[in-house]
Amino acid sequence: MSPLRKRILSGIVMLILALLGLFSGRESFELMLALCGAVLAWEWTRLVGEGRFGVSGLAIAFVVLAAGAVATDERFALALLVCFAGAVGVFMVAEGGKRGHPRWLAAGPLYIGLPIVALIWLRGYDLAGLETILWLMACVWATDTGAFFAGRGIGGPKLAPALSPNKTWAGLVGGMACAALVAPVAGWLAPTGPSGWRLALAGAAIAVVAQGGDLLESFVKRHFGVKDSGKLIPGHGGLFDRVDGLLTAAAAFALFQWATGGAILAWR
Repeated sequence: MSPLRKRILSGIVMLILALLGLFSGRESFELMLALCGAVLAWEWTRLVGEGRFGVSGLAIAFVVLAAGAVATDERFALALLVCFAGAVGVFMVAEGGKRGHPRWLAAGPLYIGLPIVALIWLRGYDLAGLETILWLMACVWATDTGAFFAGRGIGGPKLAPALSPNKTWAGLVGGMACAALVAPVAGWLAPTGPSGWRLALAGAAIAVVAQGGDLLESFVKRHFGVKDSGKLIPGHGGLFDRVDGLLTAAAAFALFQWATGGAILAWR
């Protein structure tokens, strides 16, 4: 099987699993996030911790799962506090163990934990939360698809060669265009969604944030001299390689919704 076909097939399988977790109810969605959080903690620790999991990895996984558990009880301020306090605790554990890179390891509870808390907050208990998560995921998936095919098909000037040698401006524009097209369609499928033009602009903005998350992870991998965060997903690498854009997009979108009270993207 060619690498492209393998990548497409793996993407379809991940899409099906994500939709099953989301539509099976809030508890199933939270369980899926817990499993993903544990995998991401393992990948992050091996990436920045000299290839080993160890005590620091267990600490990161514990903080991420604890923050998610607190968030499921709708104590979101406490969940955020767990993430930040956990980052301090992981730094102390890593510094005391004299292994890995303590500052990078300490970023794990924030890099992983904050988006998970954001996704739980966005999902909520009602139909509007389900529609919001579906819309967000559709925008990120559209961004990845548009950026991949535009980057491969058009190429051209590099977007940020110091951070990632493969990202191009064509890929960024293609991702924004694809997200801007998909966002109103996804909103139209949700009867409680806002108007199309607002969704199109929001989709393009989400695409920029998601691409920024992709660049961030590319920078980390380049800094540590690795190609992929893992080998879990054929054609994609690790789970981090597949959800890097979603992590930053979820955190940014939740912050936006909280700061504006959902005034611009109100799912009534």
